[in-house]
Amino acid sequence: MSSKASSNPASTPAVTYQEVGENQDGQRLDNYLLTRLKGVPKSRIYRIIRKGEVRVNKKRVKPEYKLNVGDLVRIPPVRVAATTVLQPPSEEFQALLKQSVLFEDDAMIVINKPSGIAVHGGTGVKTALIDSMRYMNPGQEGLELVHRLDKGTSGCLVMAKNNKVLKALAQQFKTSEIKKTYHVLVEGSWPGQVKEISASLRRQEVNDGERYVEVSTEGKAALTRFEILELLPNSTLVEARPVTGRTHQIRVHAQLAGHPVIGDDKYSPTKSRREYAKSGIKRLCLHAEVIELCHPKTGEQLRINAPYDSQFEQALIMLRDSGED
Repeated sequence: MSSKASSNPASTPAVTYQEVGENQDGQRLDNYLLTRLKGVPKSRIYRIIRKGEVRVNKKRVKPEYKLNVGDLVRIPPVRVAATTVLQPPSEEFQALLKQSVLFEDDAMIVINKPSGIAVHGGTGVKTALIDSMRYMNPGQEGLELVHRLDKGTSGCLVMAKNNKVLKALAQQFKTSEIKKTYHVLVEGSWPGQVKEISASLRRQEVNDGERYVEVSTEGKAALTRFEILELLPNSTLVEARPVTGRTHQIRVHAQLAGHPVIGDDKYSPTKSRREYAKSGIKRLCLHAEVIELCHPKTGEQLRINAPYDSQFEQALIMLRDSGED
């Protein structure tokens, strides 16, 4: 991969042009930029792409554009405020991540992502999961997220150790070969007859790049299948299996059913969220319980399970006891 700078004065940060090499072939543009603009918030990355400040072969492209060998990427000068510079992970956090590894070999890592940890750096994020994992694995420069989980969501998260594996797993996601199962604590009694919700979703950016999703006929098709696992006194533990992979899909579909995810700071009522917080439930009660995939190198079918963390387990116990006087 080669790069060159523009002829701007030395006092002004320069535009750079990066040629895509074999290790970046097939990588999404947004992920490519996140690895090169260290400490720049994800919202800022999306903004410079949307405004056309980033170009590929002199053309505007979308964040999900897949790069090809030989593509020339224009990267604008981006100043990083000191407050957004990512900090090395603490020894305690490194220990937590090591304990959270569910599967690892020479191709990939599957981790039981802790709730409350952002997978990427962003505004106010000083320690992001992917950067921490790269710090802990200095010989794995190509370590990349295969998919994402929201900050509040816990559970199975897959990382590829090289771009060939990344492309193979991304293709499995694209063709819906990878299956994900979530366990969700929702408000109220989930109606047994509601087995699936199909409602198109449209993503919007509000508050400086923060994502918010709404049901809209102009959005992308989305389908989630639900099954009751346990009826609790004032809530329900449900299994959610997203057939499509839209942003905040389970959270918005649960809200549409009238049973938002407990602790959801975007899609649940403020009053109920505060009541749950008073009782000690302060996390988003959404957990990626199982991921099923075909190993990209061996062809073996893997089914990886992530046990509940202590916060989710405690929330479940408290909700079971909430009907007792």
